[in-house]
Amino acid sequence: MATTRLDMRLNQEIKEKAEKASTLLGHRSLTEYVVRLMEEDATKVIAQHESITVKDDVFDLFMNACENAKQPSRTLRDAVAFTRGRGIK
Repeated sequence: MATTRLDMRLNQEIKEKAEKASTLLGHRSLTEYVVRLMEEDATKVIAQHESITVKDDVFDLFMNACENAKQPSRTLRDAVAFTRGRGIK
């Protein structure tokens, strides 16, 4: 059950196209269609910004560096504390 509201203004032509697409896809309403689009896109955008993909050889170099790392310096520990304090993952 929806608990919040989003009001927006848009071009009439865009609204008509969205209504047609909504009908063609069998949605009960334009709202249902827009909510589905927003949910799918937001999920995709968040995933793209919260993950990183590296090539195998780069990952292997990184893992090797991690496995053979010496005790972290005070500067590195401070950097970790700084990022955690700001919610950076």
